Amino acid sequence: MSTTSAPVTPGVFDKERARRAVVAASLGNALEWFDIIVYAFMAPVIQRLFFPRLDDTIGLVITYGLFGVSYLIRPLGAIVIGHYGDRHGRKAALTLTIGLMTAGVALMAFAPTYATWGVAAPLLIVVSRLVQGFSAGGEFGSATAFMTENSEQRKAFYASWQVATQGAAMFLAATAGFLLNTRVAPETLDAWAWRLPFLFGLLIGPIGLWIRMSMDDTPEFADAAKVDSPIGATFRHHMPRVLTAAGCVGVATMSVYLITYMPTFAQKNLGLPPWSGYAGAIVAGLIALVGSPLAGALADRIGQTRIMLAAAVIGLVVAWPMFAALTTTPAVWTLIAIEMVLGALMAAYFAPLPSLLAELFPVEVRTTGMSLAYNIGVTLLGGFAPSILAWLVTHSLQAPSFYYMGVAILSIVSLLVARRVYGAR
Repeated sequence: MSTTSAPVTPGVFDKERARRAVVAASLGNALEWFDIIVYAFMAPVIQRLFFPRLDDTIGLVITYGLFGVSYLIRPLGAIVIGHYGDRHGRKAALTLTIGLMTAGVALMAFAPTYATWGVAAPLLIVVSRLVQGFSAGGEFGSATAFMTENSEQRKAFYASWQVATQGAAMFLAATAGFLLNTRVAPETLDAWAWRLPFLFGLLIGPIGLWIRMSMDDTPEFADAAKVDSPIGATFRHHMPRVLTAAGCVGVATMSVYLITYMPTFAQKNLGLPPWSGYAGAIVAGLIALVGSPLAGALADRIGQTRIMLAAAVIGLVVAWPMFAALTTTPAVWTLIAIEMVLGALMAAYFAPLPSLLAELFPVEVRTTGMSLAYNIGVTLLGGFAPSILAWLVTHSLQAPSFYYMGVAILSIVSLLVARRVYGAR
């Protein structure tokens, strides 16, 4: 019996189709973010195993630098896969991205360490990050277009599951980090146990691939006029929208990467137990998982920019006091409370973002435009944040708050442009 979706009747909202689109798109998104977050959480272990000859601080900066390298190739992935998705369909692009993503996770899971391969071992990590970054470059735009174009109603709610699955990925990755750092001996962790989360991530790939291949393409894409060169059309006619949308990404991406940096910050700079940062990230992930659909549903009623502006302003106001309290008197419960706030800001700001970006671009260039905008924003404002923060905190422990505040100001300005120039709600 065929598993292909039934055709859509124009003007009739197919709730079941919309839900299946959420599942198909979200599994790949979960794999992408689980891999990203696990790498960030395992950075101290990766540093020891792949850069054992370097000073701890330098090795950690380089480890996070490799994390950032994957973001340098994201805009290329956005252009190539976005173009592919606008020419051949959202389903084709989603199938490609999850296949590449699974390959990147596999390289990480089975990578020999420096003790086995010498300098070739870090090079394999670079290859893994580049494959992951290229595939992730096209994932957001393809998945968001697939979700929003499969739902004639409640687009913000359905698209918000992109962010809810990031919360789920954060919860699972943080739980893995917590268990590995509290239940596994350090020598066992370094010997083989650090690979377990990546091996778990591999289970998602085949399931997501099968579900994505079982779906039809979106009705909006099927009905839309096609352009010969979505890339060319985007660069010629839509670059102001791309740059505005990239600025809107700021608080969303910075909230995620600040949470993923906190376990290392707590352990290396505040002298708190290793498990404390993971405990806070577990709670932050649950808040994002539960809060994102609520924020998406509210955005359908009152508009995306109202919720996002409120979250950005709150983040701007509370960032410095929170880190001042934490760094003046480091405490586990203060750390967890800060991560809870970051999780709430992530849900409130990030959940309406996918549907906002989808509205900024016409169907014929939507995947290209969203992919390019999102990955420019993530690369410049979030991807290198852990590496930069690992260096900045050697000069000031409150550097993360200043970084966050700068990104919040840029996001507020970009949201106002999106609202007043491009008519975003």
